Amino acid sequence: MKKIGILTGGGDCPGLNPVIRAVVRKCFLEGYEITGIKNGWNGLIDGDSVKLDLLSVSGILPKGGTILGTSRTNPYKKEGGLEKVKENFKKLGLDALIAVGGEDTLGVASKLIKDGIPNIIGVPKTIDNDLSATDYTFGFDTALNTATECIDKLHTTAESHHRIIVVEVMGRHAGWIATEAGIAGGADIILIPELPIDIEEICALLRRRHQRGKTFSIVVVAEGAQFKEGSFVLQERRLDEFGHVRLGGIGEALAAQIEKITGYETRVSVLGHIQRGGTPTAFDRVLGTRFGVKAVELAKDKKFGRMVALAGNKVIDVRLEEAVGTLKTVDMELYEIAKVFFG
Repeated sequence: MKKIGILTGGGDCPGLNPVIRAVVRKCFLEGYEITGIKNGWNGLIDGDSVKLDLLSVSGILPKGGTILGTSRTNPYKKEGGLEKVKENFKKLGLDALIAVGGEDTLGVASKLIKDGIPNIIGVPKTIDNDLSATDYTFGFDTALNTATECIDKLHTTAESHHRIIVVEVMGRHAGWIATEAGIAGGADIILIPELPIDIEEICALLRRRHQRGKTFSIVVVAEGAQFKEGSFVLQERRLDEFGHVRLGGIGEALAAQIEKITGYETRVSVLGHIQRGGTPTAFDRVLGTRFGVKAVELAKDKKFGRMVALAGNKVIDVRLEEAVGTLKTVDMELYEIAKVFFG
């Protein structure tokens, strides 16, 4: 092992820079050269890279985002993309590649392992916390704390104006942010992609709350939640390179229905990309650091086709295919706990 590459793909999130820093520091101790691939898989298609050293990663631990840049690039959707990735992997002289990303980025990594680049190790990153085979992905804790803080602040204005406030958070297919931020922030109703929205039931809960003397309510909804016999609410129908549409608008649609049925004044707050930004929490800094060190250790031991993962408080490694085979959706036992506080 002489030279290791690292890339960060998909949506950015706090904790990426701690991973990069840890990989560089561990490579330095092992005597390996480390190359940063810019802008996710797009950098490997274009051959866009930068040499990383200790100076490159000095001071980046508390910074959100990624110093390498990122993109939602799928080499399998680019003409000649696979061939270019293979060619540049060889040109760069890489003995191993550490791919840091979520379902889409690691899904590409899993395919590449079968298509001629076996020396890949995965590091799980997503604010949605929806990757299988790991208890937590870094980025989730920071997004969760950001969402919780925003819900706390919305409580005061909702109470002052006697309003219902619908808070739309991220979560395409899994409602982890909505569920845990809703519990932590004292939300009165939490709506997630895993369960269809029954608008009559929601309005009944809100009426019951008002009958008890409460004049305001907080409703948290994940962007991927859907009404019964409905579909995703979209910002646009155009698909990205991984076949995803842009979601957004469920909060507005839900608020309109609530106000129409109950007559209660209702407002919407869409948290959007604020959940991806900001300095990582201590938990994400530590987890990202542990993941980065473990990834280099896997490369050193030539345990390719693996992904680092958190099991309890232990950092382990699992088959990459396990992580991208199915999404990890919300634990219904946790959601039942949340329901104790509905209405």
